Amino acid sequence: MSTIITTQNRVKIITIKGKKSPNDFIVKYKEPGKRRRTPKHIHIIIDLYMKLMRNEKLTIDFVDHIINNIIKVVKPVHTYPPTLQIFNQNHVKKFSTLNNYGEYSVEFLLAVIELIIIQEKTNYANGTLNLDIFTKFRNGADIFTVVSATTFR
Repeated sequence: MSTIITTQNRVKIITIKGKKSPNDFIVKYKEPGKRRRTPKHIHIIIDLYMKLMRNEKLTIDFVDHIINNIIKVVKPVHTYPPTLQIFNQNHVKKFSTLNNYGEYSVEFLLAVIELIIIQEKTNYANGTLNLDIFTKFRNGADIFTVVSATTFR
């Protein structure tokens, strides 16, 4: 188990070794006083919908940042534990108003999403699941379509 980052809210974002490939990992987080949890795509999307309802423009800008500066940029890893490749506190500041809405902080979302994308690219070089989900959300697909895409099996 490796702590990758501890947010300003004292949430530890960690990884544990996975089994899908030699460099696979599972993203987990631990909030103070709570048990360790695994972030799921659906949790992230629901949080983004809460942010969208309160500040549509900034939320769309945030999702554009996720698509263009994380999903399309990060690379697979060849060692464990992974390291954040893009994460920057300046990005957190740019979208910090969104901390007022939803459950998760921008800092938490940027770090967790980046790790999930790194994990996808490490295990599925041609995987597009995350790009598809965020693009559907960004382009205003109906909630059923977006949520269904997050609950893949």
